[in-house]
Amino acid sequence: MNRTEDTIFALSSGTLPAGVAVVRLSGSGAFDAAAALAGDLPVARKAGLRAIRSREGSVIDQALLICFPGPASFTGEDCVEFHLHGSRAVVSAVYEELSALPGLRLAEAGEFSRRAFENSKLDLVEVEGLADLIAAETEMQRRLAVEQSFGGQSALYRGWAERLTRARAMIEAELDFADEDDVPGSVSDLVWSDMGDLYAEIEQHLGSAKAGEIVRDGYKVVIAGPPNSGKSSLLNALAKRDVAIVTEIAGTTRDILHVDIDLEGYLVRFFDTAGLRETGDLVEQEGVRRARIAIEQADMILELEEIDSVSKHDVKLPGTNLLRLGTKLDKHGVSPNYDFCISSKTGEGLEQLRGRILEELRKVWTGSLVPNRQRQVHYLKEASQSVAEALNGQELDIRAESLRAAASSLGRITGHVDVEQLLDVIFSQFCIGK
Repeated sequence: MNRTEDTIFALSSGTLPAGVAVVRLSGSGAFDAAAALAGDLPVARKAGLRAIRSREGSVIDQALLICFPGPASFTGEDCVEFHLHGSRAVVSAVYEELSALPGLRLAEAGEFSRRAFENSKLDLVEVEGLADLIAAETEMQRRLAVEQSFGGQSALYRGWAERLTRARAMIEAELDFADEDDVPGSVSDLVWSDMGDLYAEIEQHLGSAKAGEIVRDGYKVVIAGPPNSGKSSLLNALAKRDVAIVTEIAGTTRDILHVDIDLEGYLVRFFDTAGLRETGDLVEQEGVRRARIAIEQADMILELEEIDSVSKHDVKLPGTNLLRLGTKLDKHGVSPNYDFCISSKTGEGLEQLRGRILEELRKVWTGSLVPNRQRQVHYLKEASQSVAEALNGQELDIRAESLRAAASSLGRITGHVDVEQLLDVIFSQFCIGK
């Protein structure tokens, strides 16, 4: 039997043990399998309490059953959910009974979602949004995932593709029926103005890709400065726990340490780096090299220096999104030479620092639709380039072909065009029960 024709099952709820464990079945044999364990099945989409029995007739558990006849189900196939008591023993016993039935097997990673895609219940943007929604740890990650998983972003791309299709149709009408009175003599007013607007919309959308990356993967804040300037102390103070070792010995931090903090719904990743200085220690040299790389990749840099101390390094840091922090405020007075003066020991100034970081974050994403995966960005750039070629072209038939290429690139984002080679990669990122 083809594996796509198998009936699959898996745990679709959280890690065991738990209060409730949901085991999902999907496929043509789902209802027969459920009946083999539970007897008469409840009415579709209504929960029914049933005794779950082994092949020998002994009771494994009492569970709620819900049946979802296809195509009106998550996968588009017949689906059944067993809502069991969430012990490992119960789930293991149910697995054993299901595995013994012909045509049933344990689902592979992402297989339920893949079947939903193949049955046109979800497109690839919605699938990726669903994966992000499951993995979301902050409020902004949840909001971004909802925009994708519930079809808002897909609708945007479909709308663009439809505009491209209409434009091509008008161009081809002019090419085929240029001498007919009922066909406009030129498509420039009807098509190219709209294609110019479309190009601007795609470019604006691409410009927001960085915001999607930051919300999904975190806002990278690198703590930099000379040795003993208080970098590790600041990391510990922000994390409210001991993440980094703090000593008076220069060069204590030799590798990059980081801590993730949920700052009012945004994921902020703080990186503590090695003190920037010239050193003969090979291990410390590697730490400094890694610190420089982290600084280049940062969204914000916090340059630390003990208040009014003699500078211990001459490394010039990027000026964009850089805050100069005077440290050890508990030992020194406030100095106007810094953007903020802070004390990691007493906490003075830290709330103001958090507020400034949050201020920058709120500029990043306002809740609009944004691409947040490199795959999406790649095909959007392809589409934008093709539209630009159409706008700047000369021969009408070649310009029409450029618009076709743009529509094809948009189709690859949602999975409607030639993405077979991507599917294994995308769906492998899901857990087994999804």
